[in-house]
Amino acid sequence: MQVLSSVVAHLDAPNPWISVDYVRQNADALRAATKEHVELVLLSVGFGLLLSVPLAVLVRGHRRLSSLLLGATGVIYTIPSLALFALLAPVTGLTLTTAVIGLTAYTLLILVRNVLTGLEGVSQEVLESARGMGMGRTRMLLRVELPLAMPTILAGVRVATVSNVALATVGVVVSHGGLGQIIFLGFRSNFYRAEILTGTALCLLLAAIAEVVFLGLERLTTPWARR
Repeated sequence: MQVLSSVVAHLDAPNPWISVDYVRQNADALRAATKEHVELVLLSVGFGLLLSVPLAVLVRGHRRLSSLLLGATGVIYTIPSLALFALLAPVTGLTLTTAVIGLTAYTLLILVRNVLTGLEGVSQEVLESARGMGMGRTRMLLRVELPLAMPTILAGVRVATVSNVALATVGVVVSHGGLGQIIFLGFRSNFYRAEILTGTALCLLLAAIAEVVFLGLERLTTPWARR
């Protein structure tokens, strides 16, 4: 009878969705989780961009190679995140590296496709004019093609960043999920609503910030697009 009474008391205990006390008491843990989350997203998108730009430059103009590359990145994108992390864990362990590799792989389809689309969208008239001015391939790429492709590339970076803000939470399976750790602990702690909602709200806030930042960056770096 005493055990039943304690269970009923526990079920009746306050379990609000919003708790200022929880945020105040766990501020350090929330800051650490948010910092790791941002680190995961920045590293994965940064590495994805470093891989995508050279790959797209190499295969552009070759329909068969570009189709093969997009097909390969598409296959990677269809692998469930839990399965991908499970495949990586025996090699790289339960480390931050495992989470970054997995998240980087998911950015490739979006980034490669957008870089290719941007480069292929540069008009032939512009390229001919650049050649007529004596520009070589490298100079033309850096001074003409990439700047003109920048709106499309930045759009891809924005989508990949916002997508990885959500995907990074799955890194909890390798003990590096940023805010996913907070959400997961909330479910483990007898469905502690304040912990779950706080972690989720911070993820949504990061996604919204990333969206606004990249939209602003796109407007600043491509003034001709506005005109």
